[in-house]
Amino acid sequence: MRRKAILALVVALAIVATATAQQKEIRVLLANHPYGDLLKSAIPEFEASSGIKVNLEQYQEGQLSTKLATEFATGSSTVDVFMTRPLQETKMFYKNGWYQPLASYDFADFPKASLGLVSFGSKTYVVPIVTEWQVLYYRIDLLKKAGLAVPTTFADLEAAAKRLNSADVAGFASRGKGNPAVTQMSSFLYNYGGTYLDKGKAVFNSKAALDAIRFYGKMLGTYGPAGVTAMSWDNIMPVFQAGKIAMWTDASVFYSQIVDPAKSQVPAESVGIANFPAGPKGNTPFIVVSWGMAISKKTKSLDAAQTFLAWATSADMAKRALGNQQITVARNSPWLDKAVLAKVNPGLIETRAYAAKNGVPFDRPYMSAVGEARDRIGEVIIESINTKGESANLEKKANDMVVKVNELLEDTGEYGVQ
Repeated sequence: MRRKAILALVVALAIVATATAQQKEIRVLLANHPYGDLLKSAIPEFEASSGIKVNLEQYQEGQLSTKLATEFATGSSTVDVFMTRPLQETKMFYKNGWYQPLASYDFADFPKASLGLVSFGSKTYVVPIVTEWQVLYYRIDLLKKAGLAVPTTFADLEAAAKRLNSADVAGFASRGKGNPAVTQMSSFLYNYGGTYLDKGKAVFNSKAALDAIRFYGKMLGTYGPAGVTAMSWDNIMPVFQAGKIAMWTDASVFYSQIVDPAKSQVPAESVGIANFPAGPKGNTPFIVVSWGMAISKKTKSLDAAQTFLAWATSADMAKRALGNQQITVARNSPWLDKAVLAKVNPGLIETRAYAAKNGVPFDRPYMSAVGEARDRIGEVIIESINTKGESANLEKKANDMVVKVNELLEDTGEYGVQ
């Protein structure tokens, strides 16, 4: 009997050891982004229900892009699932064969326009998860105290910034750090009648584009916070939360973070959200699929990766993101759910409706070498900010950078291609 009991114990231990050894694991890379933070907090739920262990890594958006590209290019990657920026990476990642096609995924709940950037031929490679549009965040209390209406035009914006600007509070803020500034400058560009690319050629040296860059530079150089040319959204946000910025143009997705009572000294009731102001040529702010999720072509755990992708991008997760975190998700169904919308700031709902009807689906030049292109354009923007829009060398600098961006397009075979 004793020998049988020992044998049974050995067999049981072997079974447990085998099951442990066979436990599925996946490596997931997320961005330091509200949606990435939501998934991080919910992953224990996924692990408990699926039996799949998630080895999670989280990075700033630029670091994430660099890490993915480096690992994939060297063939050393063990990444299974990752967040990805369709406008920033999709062309290059697709060309290099780094995405797994998502043949079995149901995309019926997504706007067709959002799928255009993540599909090539008859296949779709990325699940859109977050849609963003440019809005104007503003201090309701400061505008009221100054007797100012919410700006609806660039002229209004400048007049309000001038009135609100002081030694203690910057009248206006937007991204001033070169590369990140490109996305937020894009709506200014469109509202002046300009664009970054036209028919596969760089055209941000046109008169309309230069007028937009000068205005952006004037606003930030004159009314922006100190050190703005070193600031992206994550640098500006804490300054706004400290009550040191009156108005800020940036992506809609940041609202929940801005009014987080654990981080902000400004109460939520003092923060408003409005449509991006109109420029001389109208009002067509960007509205883009800013983040998606994909599976690595080299994954060795495809089934587990697909299980995680389906969970992380599900309608239930999207409703949780929009309703509980005010994250502006890409799926349609959360925006049609009355119970979810009852929890959402009306300003987000209203500005989304406007941008969806009037907006432009790009906030940067859409090209494979977009990172390098943004660096070049960013140099022109910084020149304008440093001179408050009055640089005598701005046109020459823009012309020089247009040549360099066109060279990037030529190197990737995209020059002159629509």
